[in-house]
Amino acid sequence: MPSRTLPSRPVRRIAASIGAVLLLLPLASCTGSLDPAPSSTTASPTSSAAPTALFTFGTASEPLGLDPALVSDVESYRVTRQVLEGLVGVDQTTGQPTPLLATEWSQGNEGRSYSFKLRDKVTFQDGAPFDAAAVCTNFNRWFHFPPALRQQASGTTFKGVFKAHADQAALSIYKGCTAVAPDNVRIDLTQPFTGFLQALTLPAFAMSSPRALAAGHAGVLDQSRGGQPVSAYGLHPVGTGPYVFGAWDAGNVTLTSNKNYWGDKGQIGTIKFVTYNHPETRMQALLDGKIDAYDAVTVGNFDQLVKSGKQIIQRDPFSVMYLGMNQEVPILQNLKVRQAIEMALDKDTLIRRFFIDNTTQASQFVPAKLSGFNNNAPALGYNPGKAKELLAEAGYRGQELKFYYPLNVTRPYLPTPEKVYAEISRQLTAVGLNIKPVPVDWADGYLQKVTSPGDHALHLLGWNGSYSDPDNFVGPLFGQKTGEFGYQDPQVFSKIARARGLPDGQDRTAQYQTINAQIAATVPAVPIAFPISALALSDRVLKYPASPVLNEVFTKVELRP
Repeated sequence: MPSRTLPSRPVRRIAASIGAVLLLLPLASCTGSLDPAPSSTTASPTSSAAPTALFTFGTASEPLGLDPALVSDVESYRVTRQVLEGLVGVDQTTGQPTPLLATEWSQGNEGRSYSFKLRDKVTFQDGAPFDAAAVCTNFNRWFHFPPALRQQASGTTFKGVFKAHADQAALSIYKGCTAVAPDNVRIDLTQPFTGFLQALTLPAFAMSSPRALAAGHAGVLDQSRGGQPVSAYGLHPVGTGPYVFGAWDAGNVTLTSNKNYWGDKGQIGTIKFVTYNHPETRMQALLDGKIDAYDAVTVGNFDQLVKSGKQIIQRDPFSVMYLGMNQEVPILQNLKVRQAIEMALDKDTLIRRFFIDNTTQASQFVPAKLSGFNNNAPALGYNPGKAKELLAEAGYRGQELKFYYPLNVTRPYLPTPEKVYAEISRQLTAVGLNIKPVPVDWADGYLQKVTSPGDHALHLLGWNGSYSDPDNFVGPLFGQKTGEFGYQDPQVFSKIARARGLPDGQDRTAQYQTINAQIAATVPAVPIAFPISALALSDRVLKYPASPVLNEVFTKVELRP
């Protein structure tokens, strides 16, 4: 992310109880001030006593895998954030990049290289040393992911950030990793990348033990979990984080405190992640005292939680929910058809019925808090009459549109997928579109099905921002042709590639504003909402580290005595 600090807007963390809404301490929105980096050569003070508390968290679905480089879903990352750490962290108050496994860093070669001083006396949970060689092992592993592995994986991040892997090295921003000394590593880039340090805060770039990667054959996805191909390592991750992987049974993941952790161990000795696929069962588990917290509170159970006196913490919106369209389906190559689909959508009704209060309409994919948001991005608005006219002009003759939507899942950006699908389908059918429902269980590879080439004409999905830079939103979605959208616009691709390397300032902001306007005008997908997401907590929880980028590590959870 840029060296500029974004204007700070507090993220609301709201605890709701009967008859009152109590404001908690504000959490500043993600900001970025990257260079020079803060210097910190000492670890955080460790707790004097070993943590003993049990903390049980209700999740909306099982992880798709626990190798963060090969997954991209919220529930997988929720677990791996506790077990693995990256070079750079995120300050919970300011949102700025902060020392983690790297204590300081510097930029060189006109933004084409970054040198990191590594924290000393840190070991992986299997006893392997954390050093510069380990960092390079991880970077070079990601760079050399072969095409077959990338196709098998449920989601990879490296290409979205660095543009290409080793099989297309000439197109990649990543050049190489050099272990200058055991405690000093240099990452070289082929061109300046303004958001590089922010990107390193992504869970996908957390450090895995090279020894464990080799022992777990991390490059061979010959295991299966819930129908998802995973490696043996993806079933047993090993990092430097405050919690050690314990077990992954059906519907449960257990972690235990890392007795050798270099930093603050907090209060919690054991974490249990328990899956409840339906919002009502998660809520009831909290009301019955079976869990201490759960994510993805829905409109349908918000009021009941408040009446029951449960705490509700809301995150500031930092995600976008959208209706995807695949231009590999011939009829969707017609701009008028895509415009008709946008004009058929009554976003107000969707937001009012299915999203938490203060969720706002989206007319573009970049949230308003980020530089590059374009107040004048074209939006066609809700106009079913005009939608019918455009379909007639386009020569639409009732061609079937397969509409994929997920079952048995709740995402921060999509609280009730089945209900959202039903309303969108009703609205599209009302203007004359022939919709064929294709429900897919989330655990049956929904994410992979709709982001890979296929027959999906329409689909429901969203994007949760991971760092505060417009490139984090438009780059992975629209920076190149993908199987999700079949979108092909060399001019937009080129503009995104140029913008991500520009120094922060007016030129970069203007470039992203132009990009947002151009994407909106060509309608490769329809942004619907910038959702508010919320967690519910039991009375036992005194403090929870809510984060708009979901960087919620449980050493920071405080429990009542």
